[in-house]
Amino acid sequence: MSTTPLTASALAAHWDGSADPHPDIRVCMDTGGIAAGARDVYQAMLDTRDESDVKIDIQRTGSLGLSYADPVVISRDTAGQTIIFGAMNVDAARLLIEDHVRNGNLLEDHVIASHERGADFGDKPQTAILVKDTSAKADKDRTAHVQKLIREELTFHELHERIKVYRALDLGLYEKGLCLQFLPSRITYAGLSEEDIPRIIEESARSSQVLKDLLVTGRDLQERIVLRNSGHIDPEELDSYLRTGGYRGLHRALLEMSPEDVIQEMKTSGLRGRGGAGFPTWQKWQLTREPEADRRFVICNGDEGDPGAFMDRSILEGDPHAVLEGLMISAYAIGADTGFFYIRAEYPLAVERIQRAIDQARAAGLLGKNILGSNFSFDAKVRLGAGAFVCGEETALIASIEGKRGSPEPRPPYPSVKGLWDKPTSINNVETLAAVAAIMDRGGAWYGEFGSGKSRGTKVFAVTGKVRNPQLVEVPMGIPIRAVIEEICGGADSGARIKAVQTGGPSGGVIPRDKMNTPITYESLQELGSIMGSGGLLVMDESDSMVNVAKFYLGFCVDESCGKCAPCRIGGFQLLRLLEKIDDGKGKSEDLDTIRDICHCMRTASLCGLGQTAPNPVLSTLNYFKDEYLACLTADAGGKK
Repeated sequence: MSTTPLTASALAAHWDGSADPHPDIRVCMDTGGIAAGARDVYQAMLDTRDESDVKIDIQRTGSLGLSYADPVVISRDTAGQTIIFGAMNVDAARLLIEDHVRNGNLLEDHVIASHERGADFGDKPQTAILVKDTSAKADKDRTAHVQKLIREELTFHELHERIKVYRALDLGLYEKGLCLQFLPSRITYAGLSEEDIPRIIEESARSSQVLKDLLVTGRDLQERIVLRNSGHIDPEELDSYLRTGGYRGLHRALLEMSPEDVIQEMKTSGLRGRGGAGFPTWQKWQLTREPEADRRFVICNGDEGDPGAFMDRSILEGDPHAVLEGLMISAYAIGADTGFFYIRAEYPLAVERIQRAIDQARAAGLLGKNILGSNFSFDAKVRLGAGAFVCGEETALIASIEGKRGSPEPRPPYPSVKGLWDKPTSINNVETLAAVAAIMDRGGAWYGEFGSGKSRGTKVFAVTGKVRNPQLVEVPMGIPIRAVIEEICGGADSGARIKAVQTGGPSGGVIPRDKMNTPITYESLQELGSIMGSGGLLVMDESDSMVNVAKFYLGFCVDESCGKCAPCRIGGFQLLRLLEKIDDGKGKSEDLDTIRDICHCMRTASLCGLGQTAPNPVLSTLNYFKDEYLACLTADAGGKK
């Protein structure tokens, strides 16, 4: 794009929405997709397009969150309708250009169906049927057999030229038996028998009648606010972000609102810090704005370190300008002129894309002096995390930016009063800032419509472990844990039985299966002995030992402890030795009492959140799965061994 600084009116011209939908293909080029082969898929498409003289734009984009299906490709036609293809490879990439783009055919075993299911056929002719056996132990041969029967029935009714039948990779339905979805209506039928096929073709395919006894309705449980642009824009191009309304929230803040108005808008939204603590965002900004100071700072905490977590990484890679915009809005609200992105060095693509976003924004006049003709001046810089988990803690992060050893400091004073270089500093995590940009665009009242109680808006989770479809999801606060695991991610992998889930990473607690109807809110998770955390959600099945789970997470915290305070340094080590003793079958019943005592000491006396929350996995497993601990005790202590 042009390096001429944008005026307010020139920026607004990007949002007129006049551009017509045009066919394109987007390849999800995030770290997960690249690791699965997305670069090869992308290059194969470019080469095949050029060799075949096919006219189609092929772009990069961020992750759609469908980790189980990487590499993922999105195809859009002239009407704006999209088809998602997963588990792509070089051969499938070539076929997509040669047969899908050229002839309109879909790819067998690669289509991922929409979770937004239709209620009627509408006025458009149906062109495709997706079919899949969704049983716990899905039978590919059964899917292929049903596909053959549908094709034969379509031929009998002379519909085979218009309606094609494809095996789907995923229909978003699980353990519903044989299922199918019509396109483009998205009418979806579940629990089919072979005897239903003639009726489906006769009444639905031919006469556009909905079979209500087979119909599956319902909308997608996800609400993509933070992830609104991931998978839809090129994260390396500012123009692509602007066309979606990018920097409209900043425009509104600078030209229509005072800093106090912005803080009030955050209060109306109910947004709480998505880094784990859940502190009200507006209150943090207000506390940072209040002290007398000659300078203030803002920091984006991108030091994501929980095992299995990739929420912040995906947001930074997929929508870097949204996070930058949120950081700028926070700076305007508190009166800061400089901001820092603190990103772990193990995220090179995230670092690269944030730095590119900063450079592009600076060239466009969105960073620098008198932004958009206002009195607001601001610039941003990137700092790399030093590889220590503890640097995710605010005071340790500040020390690391200052060039010191990353270890926590006692609080108060809090960073809002005495932070970076002893100046008032507001620190928000990646997800929080991405939400800020959306809130300032759509309004605090709009955002507050999502969620439950004091937990408003949406939350992004990285769902991993023993789950059928591990992925990144964004759901409204208040949704039951079970809905995320079973309805969105397909339940336990390989038809096994879920035993427990853990939220909050090493600092979180284990939640047993019978508590999975609990709504996801800050308060409800705390009542169960867990925390929201930054958004990790690990699924465990009956093969997992809860003693081993506690030992693993505690071992991680012991390794990552900075060692500055005795409760964490010594208590964590003693706790780990006791768990190892019990797991080896050498523990005694009194060891369980000692474990609880040490946990209490660490919770109440540790200097920072790492030590204070490290006992959570231990206490929650001991609370809900005490029988597994007792089974490990020696025979003379009343155990089973």
